[in-house]
Amino acid sequence: MRQRGRAVGFAAIAACALAGMAMAQQATPAGDAAHGKELSYTCLGCHGIDGYKNAYPEYSVPKLKGQHAEYLVAALHGYRDGDRAHLTMHSEASTLSDQDITDIAAYFAGPPLQSSGKPPGNVPQAASLCTACHGADGVSVSPMYPSLAGQHEDYLRRALGEYARGGRKNPIMKGFASSLKEADIEAIVRYYSALKPGLQVEPRPATRLSR
Repeated sequence: MRQRGRAVGFAAIAACALAGMAMAQQATPAGDAAHGKELSYTCLGCHGIDGYKNAYPEYSVPKLKGQHAEYLVAALHGYRDGDRAHLTMHSEASTLSDQDITDIAAYFAGPPLQSSGKPPGNVPQAASLCTACHGADGVSVSPMYPSLAGQHEDYLRRALGEYARGGRKNPIMKGFASSLKEADIEAIVRYYSALKPGLQVEPRPATRLSR
């Protein structure tokens, strides 16, 4: 199992390097954050409430403010195309055009987190391979990968489980997540969720009902 984990880790590092070079060579389509804000009223019903949880199974919906827009675009395409298994997100994403997705991602991301270039302390051994893509300070090394700093602990735990079970279709993450022991998962999610500065919740505009 340890040898398999190391092999998966080396594959992840190589994949990150190749993807980073490819991303650097491609122009990222610009998103209209103002239009994305207009489209986001249903998104904010979950992602705009601090501490809001998915009903069943119960886990915190992810924080999106400060995330890379490119990753949010990829995630929404995954929900729309069925590469990620979540009925509500699939239903929402299915109504969106490619430009709508790009605009919503631009709105929610805002200014992305900036890497300090170094870990804030000792990186747990279980998380050492994660840093190849997600950064030692929780800010991803390429915009196509998610930053994890400050993300909800229970959401990170849920995401790793979905990769391991195939609910999210990513061969590198599936191989990595499948090799983790429960203690490894707990060390990873505790480390990344505690990092600051971190991702935040995009607040909903005030309404009569929210007063």
